[in-house]
Amino acid sequence: MTTTITVAEIADYIGFETEPTDWLTIAQEQINQFADCTLDQQFIHTDPVKAKETMFGSTIAHGFLSVSLLSHFAEQYSIVIEGCFMGINYGFDKLRFLTPVKVNSRIRARAKYLKIEETKPGQYQFNVAVTIEIEGSDRPALACEWLSLQMVQ
Repeated sequence: MTTTITVAEIADYIGFETEPTDWLTIAQEQINQFADCTLDQQFIHTDPVKAKETMFGSTIAHGFLSVSLLSHFAEQYSIVIEGCFMGINYGFDKLRFLTPVKVNSRIRARAKYLKIEETKPGQYQFNVAVTIEIEGSDRPALACEWLSLQMVQ
């Protein structure tokens, strides 16, 4: 759920940790569609028979598929400054793939707002630590520091 805050409330949200998002199941069809879009047809992603013979025992999602789902998860935990008319993905300071996401696994995200600062008049940079968890795993799928910009009128 998106939370709208005022500029005066920004300091209250530095260090704020969100509730985890809803779980999302990663199906083989989704992995195959991502492979088609990115032209990454490596068998570990798309061939269940060959992938079963690997150390993973099944196909795994592309790491970049997990990264691309950050936008989906962010819809459930985002903080938006009142008057925001545009948000822009600014990149990552850190990004690590820690555990492969096996087909039919359920994943979800957790976020912590590290920094929100006005970098130019009406432009705010958000630094958010995000972890994608795998249900039943002690290690996350990925951890990153995601940067975004909000343009505020």
